Amino acid sequence: MSRRQVGSTRRFVDTGSFPFAGSLHSKSRSSPLLSIGLILVGAALLICLAYGGSGIFGGNKIAVSKVEGDFLCTSEVQRAIPLLKKAYGDSMRKVLHVGPDTCSVVSTLLQEEETEAWGVEPYDIEDADASCKGLVRKGLVRVADIKFPLPYRPKSFSLVVVSDALDYLSPKYLNKTLPDLARVSSEGIVVFTGFPGRQRAKVAELSKFGRPAKMRSSSWWIRFFLQMSLEENESAGKKFEQAASKKSYEPNCQIFHLKSYH
Repeated sequence: MSRRQVGSTRRFVDTGSFPFAGSLHSKSRSSPLLSIGLILVGAALLICLAYGGSGIFGGNKIAVSKVEGDFLCTSEVQRAIPLLKKAYGDSMRKVLHVGPDTCSVVSTLLQEEETEAWGVEPYDIEDADASCKGLVRKGLVRVADIKFPLPYRPKSFSLVVVSDALDYLSPKYLNKTLPDLARVSSEGIVVFTGFPGRQRAKVAELSKFGRPAKMRSSSWWIRFFLQMSLEENESAGKKFEQAASKKSYEPNCQIFHLKSYH
């Protein structure tokens, strides 16, 4: 989206449709340096407008819009961060997010005071932006197949948040992945998963994920959690609901609060 905007700015200048292009051209013989300078200033102003938003060149706005369009529950995590802080308090000290486009979640969490954040991206990030690749270079984000044990020691993180990832796993792999998420958490796990019949994977995503998402009911998940000996974190769940009520927050995904293994 941003690249198209930059391209259109260049076309305005090249074709003469830019309002001041004619006058600049007429003065180019007498003062070529002045003309070039004015063109650069005008182009810079248009680029700033095109990229307007929070942060340099509106980078945050672009990241959020991408998340909302592709990964609904990952977007939901970002919306829910203030509520998670109310529900978990000190447990938000060291957070691991697991799911596609985790760079956007990690970037948001790192802006929170007294919060350290890491991410696991289950899929390829060749198309990731420079900011995301920077998080990978720093070791804050890892690309890892969550069908296999995560490269972290037990209880490495106080809270583990997972979104848009478990829906693509069959029960065969869920039986291994979910206990592993519990293994690396010390104080809780929060699972964001799609509602049955409300969210479906786009055709373009099927080849990326290897299989269509399977949206399961809350009763299915509750039975599965019990089979994995994962207990509901009732205290955190109630605090989350209270905070959500005050904010008139209505989630677009199912949210489950679970206790870690002890």
